[in-house]
Amino acid sequence: MKRSVLSQAPGGFADGIDQFLNYIELERNLSANTVVAYRRDLDQAAAFLAGRGATDWHGLTAAQAGEWVHSLDGERYRTASLARKLTALRMLARFLVREKIRDDDFTAWLSGPKIVRKIPGTLSTDEVARLLAAPTGGDPRALRDRSLLELFYSSGLRVSELAALMLQQVDLENGFIRVFGKGAKERIVPVGGKALDALATYLVAGRPHLVKPKTGSQFFLNSRGTALSRVMLWKLVKKHALRAGLTQNVKPHGLRHSFATHLLTGGADLRAIQEMLGHASISTTQIYTAVEPQRLLDQHAKFHPRNRDR
Repeated sequence: MKRSVLSQAPGGFADGIDQFLNYIELERNLSANTVVAYRRDLDQAAAFLAGRGATDWHGLTAAQAGEWVHSLDGERYRTASLARKLTALRMLARFLVREKIRDDDFTAWLSGPKIVRKIPGTLSTDEVARLLAAPTGGDPRALRDRSLLELFYSSGLRVSELAALMLQQVDLENGFIRVFGKGAKERIVPVGGKALDALATYLVAGRPHLVKPKTGSQFFLNSRGTALSRVMLWKLVKKHALRAGLTQNVKPHGLRHSFATHLLTGGADLRAIQEMLGHASISTTQIYTAVEPQRLLDQHAKFHPRNRDR
């Protein structure tokens, strides 16, 4: 593991943290950002616990661990940050038991903040249509922007996945793209007909004009012939949202939210949406069930046997 992610925890805490970080990075294949965040959280916990007289993870008591968790209540952390800190501590405790460094899980009885998920902001189908129609004209940049917006909405890709898209990942003939998401996990995502048409037009009449001598196989190119960055993708979405006359703060992730919400509204299976979005857990995808409560009420009224005779 690189030195930059080694623990700076005091006393006998550091070795356990370093072993755990190696495990989640190399065996669990968690992202570098997650490893760094967990390192920071656990270093913070170790510093607090050392200040309360604890010397290492082996001798730590559940009561001492609970003191650190409760000490966070007075800090100005978002609920998600508090939950992540508790998750880091729980995962470490289970790792220590697994490696026989401890006999028991000192976090077994700890309780943490409950995450109240915000309903993601989405665009209506009419607003999406206006956004997708915003790039006008037949010049290479317009063709590029139209195709990337169509693909964004048709596939629900993350911004990072769209920016990293390569030519060999796109199968226009069979109508899908091969995506490498978080943790380098591969998934197959279908692409709709209008998006396929826009992509094909861009490949024939747009991309060739953006290619430079050192251009690689990146799919979406800027004027220098290199891949569009995430920042540039963000700016393009904002620019075309303004052109479309959308008054709300439209963000790239909003197209991903709209993709999932509109699929669910149309009756798509939640598990299928989970696979297309690349969510590791169905609980992450279930946030979209709160976006269209009326559809669920209508489905219940229509199909539940006790409602049919009313």
